[in-house]
Amino acid sequence: MKNDLCESLTAIVGRGAAALLKIPDDRASRPLGPGKWSPKQIVGHLIDSAVNNHARFVRAQLQDDLVFPGYDQDGWVRVQRYDERSWPALVDAWRTANTQIAAVMSAVPVSELTRPRQRHNLHEIGFRPLPAGDQATLEFLMRDYIAHLEHHLKQVCGHAELARSVFP
Repeated sequence: MKNDLCESLTAIVGRGAAALLKIPDDRASRPLGPGKWSPKQIVGHLIDSAVNNHARFVRAQLQDDLVFPGYDQDGWVRVQRYDERSWPALVDAWRTANTQIAAVMSAVPVSELTRPRQRHNLHEIGFRPLPAGDQATLEFLMRDYIAHLEHHLKQVCGHAELARSVFP
């Protein structure tokens, strides 16, 4: 069953991958500023986010809470040495990971998407933190994942023409 989450993610990833592949490899290797990640490292971070959130989306359907471990984002990027990888290969890995997440999103019954959970740690692991006392849903977590992905795509596709092609 396709839903708006699946369709939204699929569209953003399709447009995003096309825009990312317009960036030359040498530019993708350059940090966006002093102490900042390069586009390669940002896409690597998005791969790490996809891996972690894929597991969260599946586990959320098998447990009564939305409590998940976080991860050392800088450490993951550092040890995987994304800055040394091929840009097209990174973009392809990111697209593939999100294709799987879109499939998970499309398979979630509406009752699971909207099932309220009192216990969660989305105030600790969320991109847009949800206060600890508020009820959380898997739908909120999935929408938060998409918002995080869009945020980083806008960072990488900072040029107006690329940003417009991804976010019309």
